Amino acid sequence: MAEYIQETVIKTNDLKRYYQLGSTEVRALDGISFEVKKNDYLAIMGPSGSGKSTLMNLIGCLDTPTSGDYILNGRNVSELDDRELAEVRNQEIGFVFQTFNLLARTNCLSNVELPLIYSGMKSSVRKEQARNTLERVGLGDRVDHKPNELSGGQRQRVAIARALVNNPSILLADEPTGNLDTKTGGEIMRLFEELYRMGNTIILVTHEYDIANHARRIIHLRDGKIESDEKVDNPVLAESELFSNEPKAI
Repeated sequence: MAEYIQETVIKTNDLKRYYQLGSTEVRALDGISFEVKKNDYLAIMGPSGSGKSTLMNLIGCLDTPTSGDYILNGRNVSELDDRELAEVRNQEIGFVFQTFNLLARTNCLSNVELPLIYSGMKSSVRKEQARNTLERVGLGDRVDHKPNELSGGQRQRVAIARALVNNPSILLADEPTGNLDTKTGGEIMRLFEELYRMGNTIILVTHEYDIANHARRIIHLRDGKIESDEKVDNPVLAESELFSNEPKAI
C-alpha cells in the first residue's frame, strides 16, 4: 500500500521581520522556520512582544518579511506585490478576529457575501454560497438578521462563515473567543473542532492555554524565535462532545 503524504500548505524558512524604533532595531521575528500541513490544527502562543502578532500578520499576508521565505501552497508570497498579496488574502486565507469586524448596517447574508463580491462572483451564485455557509455554522435561520440583532456567539459564527465562504486554504483566527464569555467561547471552540474534523486547516493565535489546548499542535514564541513546537496529546474536546449533526446557533 502506498504511503499517504500529507500536503504542505505553509512553509517558512528563516523568516525575519525587523522594525526601526528610533535608533533601535526591533527584531519582532528573528528567524522563524516551520511547516503547516493540510488539516493541521495549530495554536501559536507567546507572551506580549514574543512576535505572535507579527507572525500572524505575515501568515495572513497583511505584512511582508524583512527577509526569509513564506511559501503558501507552493507559491513564495514573500516576493508578491500589494495587488498579488490582496488576491492571496481573498482566495487563500479566511480571517476570524476577536472583534468580529462585521458591517453593522447589513444583514448576515451580505456580511458573508463580501469576500465573494471582491472575487467577482455572480450575485445569485454568491448568495447561495453565502447562505449554505451560514447553514454550515448553524445560522441558516439568521440570514436576514443584522449584527445588533445577534448574540456575541452568533456574531462570531457569522464572522467564521465569512472566513469560510471562499473555501480558503487556511482559517486564521486571532483570539476568536476574546470578547466572549466562557460558555459561549466553549461553543465557538467546539465549532472550530467540527471544522477541523471536516478537513479545514486552522491556525489559532492566542495567549490562553485553555484555548490553545483545543489544537493538535502548539508553537510557543519568545523574543521572535520558536521556543518550542509540540503536539497536543490530549486535546480539550473529546469525541463525545462534538456536534452530532448541525452545530447549534448560540
